[in-house]
Amino acid sequence: MRTIEIRPLSREAFAPFGEVIETDGAHSFPINSGKCTRYHDLARIETTGEQARPMISLLNGEPYELPLELRMVERHPLGSQAFIPLSDNPFLVVVAEETEAGPGEPLAFRTAPGQGVNIGRNVWHGILTPLEGQSGFAVVDRGGEGVNLEEHFYNEPFLIR
Repeated sequence: MRTIEIRPLSREAFAPFGEVIETDGAHSFPINSGKCTRYHDLARIETTGEQARPMISLLNGEPYELPLELRMVERHPLGSQAFIPLSDNPFLVVVAEETEAGPGEPLAFRTAPGQGVNIGRNVWHGILTPLEGQSGFAVVDRGGEGVNLEEHFYNEPFLIR
């Protein structure tokens, strides 16, 4: 079994797969008579296909233990998928580049408090993987007609630690 080392999540390292959603270093400006700060345009929400529309959902996930076996990745060909944590618990973000043979070797990132991600349309990724406690998430992704889920099972699992 091949091993994948978990990296800290950063804008630069995650850029080929989407955007990191965080306030640190984000474009911001005051609103509401200066009583609120707006962190503006943090991610590009993508929707395509028949009757496509952005939608917002709430998820509540149980934590996973590390090390973790990764056997499958998925992608959404018709829209991006943003995960915005509602707690300070970290979560694992697994992504893989597209190759001629399908998804390549995965990369694993661990979020810091206050970080979310927007996984780009058609990007291979792992499932939502909360760490260190029950965790809630706001999810912004695509609703509408059409099949928006593809799964790939690796011939040999990866060990994420």
